[in-house]
Amino acid sequence: MIPEGDLLRSRVVTDLAPALEDVLDRRLDGYAVLAPRDALLGADGTDADRGVLTFESGVPTLAYHAGTDRGGPAALADIGPGPYRLELYALDATHLGVAHETEGLRVPPGMAAERLAGDGALADRVRKATDEDDAEADGALDAFLDNEAAIEDIRESARSEAAARAEDWGFEDAIEE
Repeated sequence: MIPEGDLLRSRVVTDLAPALEDVLDRRLDGYAVLAPRDALLGADGTDADRGVLTFESGVPTLAYHAGTDRGGPAALADIGPGPYRLELYALDATHLGVAHETEGLRVPPGMAAERLAGDGALADRVRKATDEDDAEADGALDAFLDNEAAIEDIRESARSEAAARAEDWGFEDAIEE
């Protein structure tokens, strides 16, 4: 479901917090593949033991565990405690859109930092970053909607376009002035 991204980092980490913090600071779009402690120690670890955590603008957005085929908060529990083999990939956000729309895979902002890294302060930073992004988007929309001249320009352009197409298609009589 997620195409292969550009590998940024591959290493064993005992604490996931610095990696999550780096992802947030870089506002990374991409994903991390996490192989838990048992897989590292050779205790019957397979590729099925891996978990995937995706990021949108640095915010963990979805989680999936291959072994249990569960997503969302349940997948975070299945991934379990570290240390982890961490592979971090950058991937254009457009390739993550379909996956990020799958509600059963989504995790609330901050949950990955709390459950996988045990870092409440980082979880708060993630939530704050999400709130700031939402406020910026809402502010831009409000500014546009408050600009009556821009809206009227769009309406007039649409009317002109519709009239031109009606004339091209021979429907001039159907348009009321």
